[in-house]
Formats: sequence, C-alpha cells, structure tokens
Amino acid sequence: MKKKLLTVSVMCLSLLSSFAQEQKGIAFSGSIQSDMLIPQDDERTGAVKTEPFLNNTYADLQLMSRFVDGGARLEYLEHPLPGFENDFKGWGVPNFWAKGKLGNNELTLGTFYEQFGSGFILRTYEERSLGIDNSLLGGRLLLKPAAGVVLKVLSGKQRRYWDWNESLISGADAEVSIDQWIPAMQQSGTVLTFGGSWVNKYENNKDKVFVDNTHYIHFPKFVNSWDVRANLNYSAWNILAEYAQKTADPSFANGYVFENGSVAMLSGSYSDNGLSVLLQAKRSENMSSKSKNVVGISSSINHLPAFTQDQTYALAALYPYATQLADGEWAYQAELGYNFKRNTTLGGKYGMLVKVNYSYVRGIPHEFKDGVERRRLAGMTFVDYDSPFFKWGDETYYQDFDIQLSRRMNRDFRLNLMYMNQRYNKTVVEGEGGMIHSNIFIADGKYQISKKSTLRCELQYLSTKQDEGDWAFGLMELSLVPHWMFTVSDMWNCGVTKTHYYQGLVTYNVGSHRIQAGYGRTRAGFNCSGGVCRYVPAQKGFTVSYNYNF
Repeated sequence: MKKKLLTVSVMCLSLLSSFAQEQKGIAFSGSIQSDMLIPQDDERTGAVKTEPFLNNTYADLQLMSRFVDGGARLEYLEHPLPGFENDFKGWGVPNFWAKGKLGNNELTLGTFYEQFGSGFILRTYEERSLGIDNSLLGGRLLLKPAAGVVLKVLSGKQRRYWDWNESLISGADAEVSIDQWIPAMQQSGTVLTFGGSWVNKYENNKDKVFVDNTHYIHFPKFVNSWDVRANLNYSAWNILAEYAQKTADPSFANGYVFENGSVAMLSGSYSDNGLSVLLQAKRSENMSSKSKNVVGISSSINHLPAFTQDQTYALAALYPYATQLADGEWAYQAELGYNFKRNTTLGGKYGMLVKVNYSYVRGIPHEFKDGVERRRLAGMTFVDYDSPFFKWGDETYYQDFDIQLSRRMNRDFRLNLMYMNQRYNKTVVEGEGGMIHSNIFIADGKYQISKKSTLRCELQYLSTKQDEGDWAFGLMELSLVPHWMFTVSDMWNCGVTKTHYYQGLVTYNVGSHRIQAGYGRTRAGFNCSGGVCRYVPAQKGFTVSYNYNF
C-alpha cells in the first residue's frame, strides 16, 4: 500500500510540474520537520528505552501556479517517538493532492482538509503533537457563483494512520454574506453571514457487536448530520449562534446508543477602547462522530471546542479538560479584559492589562424511561432516555477561575502575574482519580538586557491535596537575537513522588532553519489542544528537533 501511494504521488507531482512549467508564475514551497530522541531507561519516571534512536520526520512539498496547485507529504515514522509507536509506525506518502483553479472556483482531488462552520459536524485537520491527521481522500468542489456566496461539495474516505476507513463521508456547505448585497450594511461596517451544512456517513458495516449469544446490533448504513449558523459583526460587537443535529449513530464511544445527537452554541463578544468581553454557552449531547468504531481520538469526523482556555504555562496545563462528546455537557465561558491606559492611577506610566476568565462544564442528565436503563428489541440494544435541554446533570466535569495581570514595570522589565483556581474531574476525563481541586500561582518576568538579549524567568506553584499533591516549576530563558536561545527548566513534584522533571535546551536559528538540542525528562500525561487530548508516556533522553521552510 505504501509503495503504491509513493508511486502515485510521484506521478501526480511529475504531471503537475510538467503542466505548471507551461505557465507563468510558478512557485515551489515546502517544509521539513524532524523530531529525534535518543531514549534512556528511567525507573523514577517509568520511561522505557525501546530502541536506540527514535524519530518522526515530515516533508511537505507544494507547487503553486495560476491554474493548478499540487502537493504531497512524506512521513517517516519507522522508529516513532513514544506515544506514536502503536499506530504510526511505518513510512509513506499518505497525503497528496492536486487543485484546479478557474476564476473563484476550485476543484481538489486527492487528500484535503475541510471544516464546516465551527466543526460540529465536520472538521478534518492535522495536529502532529496530538497525533491527529484525519484528512479525506476524494474530491472537493468550491464554488463562488455570486458575491458573498460560497458553496462546497465533497466526498471521500477518512485517513486513519496508514490506511483509509471504509466509511464514505460526503457533505455540502453553503455560506451567504447578506451584507454583500446591501450597500447600507457595508457603509456601516455590518457583516451578517448565514450558513448551513449537511454531512452523510455511509457505512456498510459487516462487523457484528454481540449483546449475548443470540442478539447483536444492527448498525445504520446512513448517518446524517446537519448544521445551521448565523454570525453578526457590527462595530465592536460579534454574535455567533449555531445548532447541529445528528441521527442515531451507535458506537463503542457512546455505549451503542440509538439516540439522535445535538449541539447548540451561543457566543457573544465585545472589544473597544481597551475593554473586551466574551460570553459563551454550549450544550452538546451524543455528538461523538467517527468513520470507524474505535476507541480514542482517531477517525473523528467532527470537533467540539472545550470552552476552556488553552493554557501555555506548564502547571496551569497540568490538568487539561477534554470535551465529552458522547456523554454530553453544558459548557460556559466568560472572559473580561481591560487595558488601563498609561499615566493613570492604575495604569501607571506604561499601562496595565487585566484579564479575568471563568469556565464551567457540567454533565447533562439521562432520565431513562420506565426506569429501565437498557432494553432489547428485534435484535437491537439501545438506551431509551430523555434529557431535558435546560437541566444539569449531577456532576461537575470542570471549573476554573483565573485572573491575569500584565504590566511593564519600567522600560526594560515586564511582569505577568496569574492566579488560577481549578476543579478537574479526573474520573470523567481520564476514567479514575476523583475531583482534583487546585490553586495555581504564576509569576513571569521578562528583562531586556540589551537590544539583542532578553532574559525571561517563570516561577509557578500548584497546591492541591488530591492526586500527586503539590507541584513547583521554574524556568529561565535567555534569548540572543537573532540566532540563539538557551532554556533550563524543572517541574518538581513536591507532594507524593518527589520527582524532578528537568529540561535543558539550546536553540539556533539561521535563515529558514531552526535546530534545537536538549536533554531531560518528560512527565507521562495528556497533551491537549482545543479540548482534544492524547496520552503521551514518560520520556527521558537527548532530543534534537530540526525545522526548515522554503
């Protein structure tokens, strides 16, 4: 399979190159990313040396011209990094594509990524740090028949590691910008967009999931999803409302539930004159959508944002929340920010930015009809329940409150302070562990030594009586523009394990090249982005990363 893919990809790129050479304005671009590890055994952290040398390498090549674009990606993971070995081991060219362009219209054949609306019913994307690449192999047509009108039609099979799932994913999306037709709206700076999407999963599933010796589940061949949305931008205001629904889609993820799924979201924001406000609410239920009946994050067709902040500080990100697609949830987020102006009482000489954020996620109730949790009928197993829309469930899944202050103390020194109070239901997110209540304190200072040198320091502390107890973190980072950066850090569990997770890194940049070398330990845990999480085992050893863009 991999050799066939490589042959087909090379042939496609050769044909594209020959065709493009007849045109003017040809451009080639690409990138190389290679992450390497020389692992070591470490009884303290549980890190295991499986091979002498581990490596994940990706090479992208793109050709762009007036009428035709094309590209391919080579992935070499014959000796993959920890966390990738069970799924990604191997090499090949899984992504290859050609795009024809005529006016405002495009036709793509091969592999491609797409998102309808907020991604409630369709989002395919790549996130290498999480091990996600759920591209579609097939065709996509994009049309812009009139001003403010965008139409998309697509069909394909979804990538799962080195193969494609049998399910056929097809869909259509339409977006209309009303303001393009009304001059008065354009003059006032008002943008009003309406959108609608439909996605169909066709799967002639021959696998049988047996309930007992005589009964098994009949899976539906067709699962349909639809989405409607409206987005209004006026001056400093933005309002987004979106609703999606999915027909019965029984799977391991949702306990083989023969119930429809739905998600509703309302988001509003305001930003002007130093003041910013964000308010969001989302209710989802039974929205796990996969092109293959598997456990984990692979084969996901859609995506629901977590409505929690993506934390960049190490201890604030120690307990990240993952969206509960199958069980459903009520999720809320509110953020208030204000930039105090210079030369005021609170702003001081250089001004001060204050941000307050609150996130809360709660389960939804499943009220089983007739008091019976599971019923069997005509060879089916299904859960028959009601779930009142505005009612909360019994459990809190996640909650955090944080306040951040950013202030320049003088011409050369800037200080960021943060306090975070967090409740993390480890049983819901990870399967066991109970509710973890923590308080996190962070100080981040940056000092401009000279025009070409900067020193940044972080001090963090997490206090909790649950799980592994308290944590402390320290970091020092020296930047020497334009080439060098030196970083040392240590994350220490000063509660139960008394383990140090130290790191030392040296980074060198020159032109389009970036190389980083280091040594240290990495804690086992979940790596998350946007509510999607992947477990990564503990690591120890020498690391080298190389990036090149051309």
